[in-house]
Amino acid sequence: MNIEPVSPALGARITGVDLSQEMDDATFEAVHQAWLEHHVLVFPDQDISEEDQVRFTERFGEPGTRIRKVGWSEKGRVSHPGTMLISNIREDGKPIGSLPDGEMMYHSDGAFSERPYRYTLLYAIEVPSVGGNTLFANTAKAYDELPDALKSKLANCHGEHLYYANNNQDVATRSLSGVREHPIFVAHEETGRPAIYASRLMTSRIVELPEEESDAVLQALLDHLEKPEFVYEHVWTPGDFVVWDNRCLNHARSDFSAGERRLLRRTTVWGVDPVAYTPDAT
Repeated sequence: MNIEPVSPALGARITGVDLSQEMDDATFEAVHQAWLEHHVLVFPDQDISEEDQVRFTERFGEPGTRIRKVGWSEKGRVSHPGTMLISNIREDGKPIGSLPDGEMMYHSDGAFSERPYRYTLLYAIEVPSVGGNTLFANTAKAYDELPDALKSKLANCHGEHLYYANNNQDVATRSLSGVREHPIFVAHEETGRPAIYASRLMTSRIVELPEEESDAVLQALLDHLEKPEFVYEHVWTPGDFVVWDNRCLNHARSDFSAGERRLLRRTTVWGVDPVAYTPDAT
């Protein structure tokens, strides 16, 4: 197995591993440690089934499931209740999966729930010739370089999170999720390292601040989180299996042509309710 960093911000490419096969304990431990260190792992040239993907997912915890308040687009196309097809492909005018078109702002999967997803795992089956890239922002590195004034102001604050909070969605769409408050600064559950838990797509306000101040401070925080020096952009190739740690990352999607097919398969791992980072406790 070879581990090679892919950018100064985060991420590593792992070769010499066939994820269609059972992984021995030593390899699993090496992958786990690489994941904690690099936050995003890219396994290129994989040929894996949904069963293979779920098996790998289960090594890292309880596979996530999905709360569906609308129809299940993937019904009959996948076996596991937590598997999502991310696709713009349509049959009889209806998408065969979820999140079909266009770009998406930065977010962390499941931030609006009590148990946000610890990990997200995404396998590329079909990708457009240009665009549809995934951008990852290192929120732990962003915390380290956050101005002291903002660290002080937000030290004991919480963000309110909901589905598509800042994408001008109507009331019916917003009701697809819960509403959950989490600390702005969280401690990684395994490493204890601090990270910023806020995103442009899902964080609606800073609970402890008046509305006008909240809007201004949140905007400054989000602008900081998305600085290029914290970001790695992954350009997909079919067979890429990319896995990431939602506890210290936000991710986004670049735009792509609606005339080209895009199909990826997603699984997740349930996490825990994030715990506030307190510098005095370290």
